[in-house]
Amino acid sequence: MARNKLDFRGQAFKNVLGFTFRHWRHQPWRIGLILLLALLSAAADVMTPLFAGRLVDAVASGAASEAIVWHAALTAFWTLAALGLGATIMRQFIFLNLTSMTLKMMSEIAAGAFHRVQRFSSDWHANSFAGSTVRKITRGMWSLDLLNDTLLIALFPSVVMLGGATVLLGLHWPLMGAVVGVGSVIYIAVTVMLSLGYVAPAARLGNAWDTRMGGSLADAVSCNPVVKAFGAETREESRLAWVINKWSRRTRRTWIRGTINGGVQGAMLVIMQVAILGVALLLWVRGEATVGDITFALTMFFVLQGYLRDVGQHIRNLQRSVNDMEELVALERQPLGVADVPNAPRIAIAHGEIAFAHVDFKYGAHATPLYNDFSVRIAAGERVGLVGHSGSGKTTFIKLIQRLYDVDQGVITIDGQNIAAVQQASLRSQIAIVQQEPVLFHRTLAENIAYARPGASRAQIEQAARLASAHDFIMNLPRGYETLVGERGVKLSGGERQRVAIARAFLADAPILIFDEATSSLDSESEALIQEAMERLMKGRTTLVIAHRLSTVRELDRLLVFERGRIVEEGSHTVLVGKANGIYRRQFERQAMDLAQGMEMA
Repeated sequence: MARNKLDFRGQAFKNVLGFTFRHWRHQPWRIGLILLLALLSAAADVMTPLFAGRLVDAVASGAASEAIVWHAALTAFWTLAALGLGATIMRQFIFLNLTSMTLKMMSEIAAGAFHRVQRFSSDWHANSFAGSTVRKITRGMWSLDLLNDTLLIALFPSVVMLGGATVLLGLHWPLMGAVVGVGSVIYIAVTVMLSLGYVAPAARLGNAWDTRMGGSLADAVSCNPVVKAFGAETREESRLAWVINKWSRRTRRTWIRGTINGGVQGAMLVIMQVAILGVALLLWVRGEATVGDITFALTMFFVLQGYLRDVGQHIRNLQRSVNDMEELVALERQPLGVADVPNAPRIAIAHGEIAFAHVDFKYGAHATPLYNDFSVRIAAGERVGLVGHSGSGKTTFIKLIQRLYDVDQGVITIDGQNIAAVQQASLRSQIAIVQQEPVLFHRTLAENIAYARPGASRAQIEQAARLASAHDFIMNLPRGYETLVGERGVKLSGGERQRVAIARAFLADAPILIFDEATSSLDSESEALIQEAMERLMKGRTTLVIAHRLSTVRELDRLLVFERGRIVEEGSHTVLVGKANGIYRRQFERQAMDLAQGMEMA
């Protein structure tokens, strides 16, 4: 079990670092320049203690009036000044280049994650919190800044410094070099093991609860009208308090483990300090080191101490940034669910004939298929109603036409073209859909209507609104077409949202049109307006209408009655009503009876 956990953590580091390095390759010259400058800067730090020791030796060896002594002192002095100034200038260039590189990478990663999330399957979106997804992307994007800093201007120079110091001290005193080298290796090894095996698991769990907290917040805020409707503010606060408590406990454990890790590193530094100072004193007692040599050793130790302390912090930062980026990188590795085949062409729909040929389909891991050897043909320009009880397969029929899911067997064609072999975006751009609960962006009415055709002129937008019986109510708003509709269109009534959605469909001018329960939740006045708009929109288009209110499909060319994934009856309203003991007839009579009883009670 422990081996599996270690492998999992190693895989997480491998995935995140591989993801980062792939983005580094987009800017190779900048990476090369940063590494070169970091190498030279670290080399300057390595050489500084050496020339500090030479300066002390020069000062201690004789009077300033002696030309040789003065020359040696000046040489050491100016070398130290050049090393310090050079290292400072190089670090500034490192920071400038790193800033540009990181911002470009963050932009690419955010855009890439959004691109991928947009193309995930409907199932993925149905099972994911929008707030959690946003949190994964933003947290991972900002963690990249820390990861780049850690790898390029922290760990790399530190490794160069430690290696250079070990070699330089070893050339003077092999024993001192061995102490520094072995001590550094042990320090780094213990720090890595503590970070990966002790701190990282807690951090990963803390991040999972941080993601969950973001999802819970977004869920409650986006459903605030429901919360208010039931006076459930206190209940939602209690629910969130439970999530916050879990997040707080997990995060506290992460921080405590990080503190313990830092304490262990501090203790190891003290041990190294004692060892280096002890060796320095031993060398001085033996007469193997001058005053300048001791200064060199002590200065090198203080520089090393800073680097080693920083190495511990850098490794903790590396572990933290990898943990924070794990979920973002996992999005890149997540299968799309429904993907375009390589080099898929755009679909060209001229007429709108739809055909299902021997289609098998089941949802996810369900053992029983919804459709089994399902076949049907809808002629170009035909107006077809889909009726049946909830769960009978009507909505799935529509989703398969849009290719929101892939079929298990068989083929779906539009104008003879297999929809699985063409670009999904081109397919859906030629299918206009008006849903039961239209989703609007928190943008202006003009932008929402023009979403079907972004380049549409104001005149075209207004004409579409008139055809959808929406122009009058829009013009009565304070800002008309420039009115912001609120998140998901909450500022508009259900009938107004439907009319905006129909206006959007008019503007799309697609050859295939789908109405998904478009009038089921509206009052009679709104329904009448929308029915008129629907009639205008259907002309000349292949139209599919899902309806529970059978009165809305009476005038259609053909009705398909679904039951458990099969078409059990089909024909016009007149034909189906005339079938004794027919399913459609029973449903129609029941609805007529309910309507009559309702009118009597009124």
